Amino acid sequence: MSGQRAGRRRPSRAGVAGCAALLLALLAQLAGCAPPAPSSRDRFPDVQRMLDARARAVRDRDAAAFLDTTDPRATGYRARQREMFGNLAAVPLADWRYDLVATGAFPLPDGGSGERLAAQVRLRYRLKGFDTAPVTSVQYLTLTARDGRWRISSDTDGAAAGRAGTRQLWDQGPVQLVRGRYTLVLGTAVDPARLRDLADRADAAVPAVRAAWRGNWPGQVVVEAPDSVGRMAQLLGSDDPSGYTGIAAVTTTEAGAADAAPADRVIVNPDAYDELNDLGRTVVLTHETTHVATRTATTAATPLWLSEGFADWVAYRGSRRAPAVAAPELSRAVAAGQLPVRLPADDDFGFKGGADRLARAYEGGWLACRMIADKWGEATLMAFYREAGKSGKGQGHAGPPASAAPSAGAGTPSGTAVSGAPGPSGTSSGATEDNRQSVRATRLDRAMRAQLGVGLAEFTRQWRAYVKGELH
Repeated sequence: MSGQRAGRRRPSRAGVAGCAALLLALLAQLAGCAPPAPSSRDRFPDVQRMLDARARAVRDRDAAAFLDTTDPRATGYRARQREMFGNLAAVPLADWRYDLVATGAFPLPDGGSGERLAAQVRLRYRLKGFDTAPVTSVQYLTLTARDGRWRISSDTDGAAAGRAGTRQLWDQGPVQLVRGRYTLVLGTAVDPARLRDLADRADAAVPAVRAAWRGNWPGQVVVEAPDSVGRMAQLLGSDDPSGYTGIAAVTTTEAGAADAAPADRVIVNPDAYDELNDLGRTVVLTHETTHVATRTATTAATPLWLSEGFADWVAYRGSRRAPAVAAPELSRAVAAGQLPVRLPADDDFGFKGGADRLARAYEGGWLACRMIADKWGEATLMAFYREAGKSGKGQGHAGPPASAAPSAGAGTPSGTAVSGAPGPSGTSSGATEDNRQSVRATRLDRAMRAQLGVGLAEFTRQWRAYVKGELH
């Protein structure tokens, strides 16, 4: 408890013991019962009402009411918001809401008249017929009070402090839609034929994933097709496109969210995707659709070689590609006498180690899953996948953060899932990180023994022999 008053009269010496006993009794009853601090919504109800009116205007397609929530003196911002509202015209919305999360979220620039707030706002929306739970994104908005009303005057003031928020497709231009049997493809300023091709390939991916993964998932996919890698990065909350240059597609995901899991989006990089051949494009979309399907079973306890290897196993499952063709980098390493000594680590699924190391990590994970399916059966592979993730429920990831395999051809891995929660390769270091990795290895060993009947060391030995036999 806090907030004791200064200048309080001290009790008499004779009453100290009694007061102390009473105080201890009160503390025992009241510990942990202090009223919670009021939320930003409660402290600024007028702001939340303005945000509610703004959300209602979007749901009602009322442009005038929407623009009424913007500061009329912020002419540039107001013009951009008018365009954004128009860009939303074709998007089938089931819901759209804003929540005031915090104030004082970034330093406000000097100047400007009226009372101002630096607000962090959460947008939640659902696409009709596809999202069973809302997509969430964060916005950093400057709010200005004029004539007794709060309005929004900027969404860029926080950028200098790294508070740029996440852009949506409709922030980038008019959204075009193509519907498939199982898919909804949204794109901006692209050839409609390209959107149709994405829908057709995603439509083919859904039954392929269903045949391989017998889990409970909606069997639908939403694909977003921005018109540049820079805009792809914006959709993933980054202003630096360099980290996504070689990625054909990613899946935004919040794994381990149980039944009410947030919706996923497969986001395509037009530059890298267009470089792929026909099989490569099919592999990419099947791989990413697998991440959508397996997300609720994928947690922080799931090693990346398993989540990425399983996605590639599903993607190549219907293909007759020889292992040496589908795993060219690992094949070259084995031919050179460089048989891997261990299963790919999470750190191997990043760009820092180079494209060759990254490709070998994906290929090694794929062959590990292929070996399980060959030796123990596909049902056991799925059971092991679920078992491996159980100990990390609620802390999920479904792929390496901000990294993916190069996509120069059909023989290379297809991409990665980007998690909304920190993955196992987090920022902790030293003994703490070593201990966490040790715990994960112990849990993985336990899952292997339960489902495969062998421990991690024996599995690794068998995997090395399998890799050598398949690629030599």
